[in-house]
Amino acid sequence: MKTTSPRSAVMVPPRDAFGASPPRGRTQWPGKAGSTGALGWALGALLALATSSALAQATPVGLWQSIDDATNKPKAEIRIRESAGVLTGVVEKSLAPSESPNCDLCTDDRKGQPKLGMEIIRGAKKAEGKDVWEDGKILDPDNGKTYTLRMTPLEGGSKLQIRGYIGPFYRTQIWVRVQ
Repeated sequence: MKTTSPRSAVMVPPRDAFGASPPRGRTQWPGKAGSTGALGWALGALLALATSSALAQATPVGLWQSIDDATNKPKAEIRIRESAGVLTGVVEKSLAPSESPNCDLCTDDRKGQPKLGMEIIRGAKKAEGKDVWEDGKILDPDNGKTYTLRMTPLEGGSKLQIRGYIGPFYRTQIWVRVQ
């Protein structure tokens, strides 16, 4: 004679991934009223797509507005581009008057060249395993100094921390994404 366990005859509500039962009175069976079904999957897919596009902006590539250290006002728009894993940045637009339209204090191939259209970021590369771009150089065309560069996207890529080093000393600016 075969006996069955009394438990096998009882219908047991489903458990979640952590082994917990749903709250009493709110049993949700697949495909029944109260389950998320296709709507839940669609909302989940939409959320994943929105998140991935936001994360795609966590890169220095794009158009940025630099902020003047002295006045705390927008100074210029700089376009950062990537080519073969290396970033460069060019002044696309001046937003504040400058004493000189040319880089008279520059000491390299940019000496005497117009600041508008000038490449001020050269050679930055993404650090392995980090959302940081470094090992490049950045030029301040107002004083002609070249700094070792480190760029870090902030706030999901809406801001960019620009840090220029000369030896152990550094200067930091926060740029704001235009596009």
